[in-house]
Amino acid sequence: MSTKNMSNQTQRSSSFSLPKKLAFLSLVLLSSTATVGCNALTSARVPGSSNALQSEPATAAPISALPANILPNQDANFVTKVVQQVGPAVVRINSSRTVKTQQPDVLNDPFFNRFFGPDSPIKPGNRVERGSGAGFIFGSDGRILTNAHVVDGADTVTVKLKDGREFVGKVLGVDTVTDVAVVKIEATNLPVVSLGKSEDLQPGEWAIAIGNPLGLDNTVTVGIISATGRSSADVGVPDKRVSFIQTDAAINPGNSGGPLLNQRGQVIGMNTAIIQGAQGLGFAIPIDRAQQIANQLVTSGKAEHPYLGVRMLAITPEVKAEFNKNPNAKLRLTEDKGVLILGIAKDSPAAQAGVRLADVIKKINGTEVTDAGSVQQIVENSKVGNDLQLELSREGKPVTVAVKAGAFPAADKQR
Repeated sequence: MSTKNMSNQTQRSSSFSLPKKLAFLSLVLLSSTATVGCNALTSARVPGSSNALQSEPATAAPISALPANILPNQDANFVTKVVQQVGPAVVRINSSRTVKTQQPDVLNDPFFNRFFGPDSPIKPGNRVERGSGAGFIFGSDGRILTNAHVVDGADTVTVKLKDGREFVGKVLGVDTVTDVAVVKIEATNLPVVSLGKSEDLQPGEWAIAIGNPLGLDNTVTVGIISATGRSSADVGVPDKRVSFIQTDAAINPGNSGGPLLNQRGQVIGMNTAIIQGAQGLGFAIPIDRAQQIANQLVTSGKAEHPYLGVRMLAITPEVKAEFNKNPNAKLRLTEDKGVLILGIAKDSPAAQAGVRLADVIKKINGTEVTDAGSVQQIVENSKVGNDLQLELSREGKPVTVAVKAGAFPAADKQR
């Protein structure tokens, strides 16, 4: 729900400042990329970008979890058996995008034309940006789950199977808000993964990653689930609406879109990002969340996300003290817990409902909230158009406001 990018659409209170985090995280999305100069290539934009999503007719069945019968938990060779079972359903995805380069404006200046004439040292042309990632087959008819950043905006997508076969992929839909995409290839009777459940994961459980890090196909690494419920702000991507799984199974650029598996060989997450400079810190989108978004992409080519349009901060003793010591503040913070409204996007659902700066959210639909993540989770679990009852504290007095959840404007990176 909270975001850094509301500068043009958010009301701000300039009368107080709050302490900022001392540590800054540099996130690396895990597709590997390269750029090749090319003046001869010209390609039209094809489906795959978040601006022009397209899908097949909604005839494919929704994703459903398949039973796993790979091995008993006590088997000492469980990693080998998992890889033998799941490996054939893990694919390599190569994508390319043609970008037109422009001649710098300075070279159009008459002063430079006197020296170079028509023979400019830098000519307009095209360059090809190439990327590589991973994915996994969840439908025997050729449906593949991967990260949005692997295929978003691609002109061409190629899928390579473990058995060496290659197919041209069609992007059915991309959701940049959760970084989930679905690709389709024309093939039948393909090996598929078994989807597990991520909501009950516990730190310390086994984790197995399969992907193509640094171009090394079918690489397997093993570790544990080191944490669950990492917020997008914790990971360093506040524009994403995902509660990440953290793992110490080694993942690197090129692992994007590959599966994170439990010891029974079920997919529990989709590997997505690492923090640059860190060791043993990888992040995956929980499969429950990825599956939910993928079903929407398969059916309609897009995913909807309800939102309020507010920027928030959990109240702590430090936050309260910092707020109240500002001599220019017109209001005093009296609440010891809750979620403080720091900003409201212009024309957002919250603004239209009358939510104000410095309001403190205490409950939503009767459920107590103490941090921005819990607010985001409740809103995300609702539907666009649903009414959400916000119980607020406004200048120390209780206020109830009904907010109709709006459709998340993905391009604006708001919550």
